[in-house]
Amino acid sequence: MAERKMSEAGPGKDAKIPIPPASFPTHNSPRVWFMTSALSPLIVRLIRLLLAHGDYVAAGLPPSEIEDEDRSAEFKELINECKSDRRDREGWKDRIRGIRCDGRIMGQCGAAVAEAVATFGRIDILLCCTSEAVVGAVEELSTNAATQNLVRDQFETIFFSQVNFIKATLPLLREKRTGHIIILTGITGHIGTPGMPMYCASTWALEGYCDSLAYEIAPFNIKMTIVQPNKEIPVLSNKIIFAPQLPQYDSANNPAPGLRDILSNVVNLHPDTSIDDAKIKHKKQPKIVSKYPILTSDSKDRLVLETVHALTAIGGHENPPARHIVGYEGVASVKEKLKTVSEELEDFVEVSCAVDIFKSDVGRAALSNANKGIGNTPGTTVTTDS
Repeated sequence: MAERKMSEAGPGKDAKIPIPPASFPTHNSPRVWFMTSALSPLIVRLIRLLLAHGDYVAAGLPPSEIEDEDRSAEFKELINECKSDRRDREGWKDRIRGIRCDGRIMGQCGAAVAEAVATFGRIDILLCCTSEAVVGAVEELSTNAATQNLVRDQFETIFFSQVNFIKATLPLLREKRTGHIIILTGITGHIGTPGMPMYCASTWALEGYCDSLAYEIAPFNIKMTIVQPNKEIPVLSNKIIFAPQLPQYDSANNPAPGLRDILSNVVNLHPDTSIDDAKIKHKKQPKIVSKYPILTSDSKDRLVLETVHALTAIGGHENPPARHIVGYEGVASVKEKLKTVSEELEDFVEVSCAVDIFKSDVGRAALSNANKGIGNTPGTTVTTDS
């Protein structure tokens, strides 16, 4: 719902969205959360709800982000509130700990996890929420050494940094035979997005890793959940990196990577983040441009609160979903993708089963369903040899 209103009203409009109060699963004692990166508008709002609920938060602070005044402003404001004399913030300062750590460095991840345990005694929920988005078509990311490095940086940020935190936390969760790992990704884990191939690739890699890991840790009573909001949510609440644009992929010549234009328009709404198009056009000295989108507080609320409330409802749940899609737009997009995959699978099921050396009941059932038109497009029938 929040995504729909955001796209209809636009970041600068004043449309209000009725989002119900946050809900939490039933638990016997406060939980301890570890956030791999705590400076995005989404995570700052989540932390407020968790502290108000009585939970404890170990907040990962990537050095490059905490040193950026604009990026860290909301988190620092939250810390000042925690230290204030406000009655509704009583006890907050004792239940939050900011920990500087670069997720790309395994040693720092281990030290951060150890500090969290030394401070709060344990970790119950690991929320992997580190993200940034590289925007650029495949060709645009292979024009020179700098753009090729963006590919490696994308995987370092989204995949390897999260994996490092998971590896650092797993022995603790396994030892106490309980815990919940939540991975915040996006529907880009289901659907490829033109103009953001490396963002999608690193997201798919992380989800494949976690789908496999879920089976390995289930015997230790450790839960795994992948939370997928609509793509605009993780992208607009974190750094966006624009690779130099080739003329062949300009929207006037190639409409496929149109998301670049959409994101550029959002960034250009604020004068402090506006992009000079000449800087990212493929000329003699094209430049890589990095921006944290600056949105109004109301726009941030409309963008992220539905995802925030999904995380509060799922985190630490006794029987959490393996994968949760936030918002009806994301659900509709993923269902359409799965429908297409299913239809194509049925259309070519005869080819798939033709390579089977040994016939089986499963194969015969698949061919039988195809002959009956199950999953096929209207008017198509698959014929098979007896």
